[in-house]
Amino acid sequence: MSANNDKSASPSGGADPRDVVNAHKPFRIDRLVLWTLTLGIAADFGWIVANNENFGWPVVAQYFFDPTVISGLYVSLGLTVVAMLIGIALGLLLAIARLSTDRLAHSLAGLYIWFFRGTPLLVQLIFWYNLSTLFPSISITVPFGPTLASWDTNSVITPMTAAIVGLALNEAAYMAEIIRGGLLSVDRGQAETAEAFGMTRARALRRIIIPQAMRSIVPPTGNQLISMIKATSLVSVIAMADLLYSVQSIYNRTFEIIPMLLVAVVWYLLITSILNIGQGYIERYYSRGDRRSGSAAKPAGQAGTPIVPDTPSPVIAQEASH
Repeated sequence: MSANNDKSASPSGGADPRDVVNAHKPFRIDRLVLWTLTLGIAADFGWIVANNENFGWPVVAQYFFDPTVISGLYVSLGLTVVAMLIGIALGLLLAIARLSTDRLAHSLAGLYIWFFRGTPLLVQLIFWYNLSTLFPSISITVPFGPTLASWDTNSVITPMTAAIVGLALNEAAYMAEIIRGGLLSVDRGQAETAEAFGMTRARALRRIIIPQAMRSIVPPTGNQLISMIKATSLVSVIAMADLLYSVQSIYNRTFEIIPMLLVAVVWYLLITSILNIGQGYIERYYSRGDRRSGSAAKPAGQAGTPIVPDTPSPVIAQEASH
């Protein structure tokens, strides 16, 4: 026994080199070389771009806060907000219809999603803008009966309404699948327990299922919002004065094409960066329950921690009592 102790003892009373307490990761020279090379290439590229007169950075600074550009920026932001709100609301209804046991609702929702996801957004926008070629007037009529009201299509379908309708209806198809996936991520037992407590399906969906599904819905919805910001640039083809259309109108006069496009690029990057930060906060808000349960969890069977059978969620019990 003493022989073993003598062998395991560190020489001269120093720390045992085999002790994991004193272990450290080895210095990787290859990673240092890779980082140095990458930063060097990035710095060189940045220097070239900053000193290339063809980019026209003084022109970019001159027109960055131009009233025409700011007006187009407001239009792009307004279109994004309105189209996303309509798309989310309609997408929620489509997702519920897709999950419904009613064959008619399920089939109609599937047909809608199939059509709007299967055709390019640009084609949809041009179609809505030229709707008057198919229907010169928009009417409300009784089937096979008299006309109750009628409007000229060109007075109803303006570039603004065509842009909102095209963006919102297209977004609803994608949001329907995102929301449907989020609803399916919630354990089916939640709905069954809510039903056992006497809650209606609509109330269980509103109070129990959707709040839990938000953890799966928020990240892809954030991606859709960022995509929508960029998709608003497509409305420039229907003469909608968005951000891209505004910079185009300027470089058509000044012929400063690259600098004006850079103005739009910088604004798009700035907006999407802010949205990324906001998305991160929202994701952390809806995942706070997981962080708390993870930090407070104890191993099953630990001394002083009784093992009890599963019980209904306290959220369900609280909602059912109201």
